[in-house]
Amino acid sequence: MVEKDDSGKRQRKTFSEEVGKKEIRRIRARKDEGKDVWFGLGMFGLVGWAVSLPTLIGLALGFWIDAKWPSPISWTLIGLFIGVVLGCLNAWYWISKERGQIGDDNNDD
Repeated sequence: MVEKDDSGKRQRKTFSEEVGKKEIRRIRARKDEGKDVWFGLGMFGLVGWAVSLPTLIGLALGFWIDAKWPSPISWTLIGLFIGVVLGCLNAWYWISKERGQIGDDNNDD
């Protein structure tokens, strides 16, 4: 027996919309089968390299400056600090780019 009150229609409509959204996500997940555990590990590796590579470059550059032109300032530590900051900014950029792409995919629903 179906009641004809307004709240029941809204509940059925909300339920139908929710089922539709889940079905769209399921279809999209089947289409994007390449984005599985390996994709997540690859993204994890990308973030790791995005931080470690600038850090090592800053460290090497600081060490080279300290060896070439000795001074009371430790350029190795300054290079390390700058490398870590640039690496974190780089990782933040990649993560925000992926998050934006995921958000765009969810807004398409």
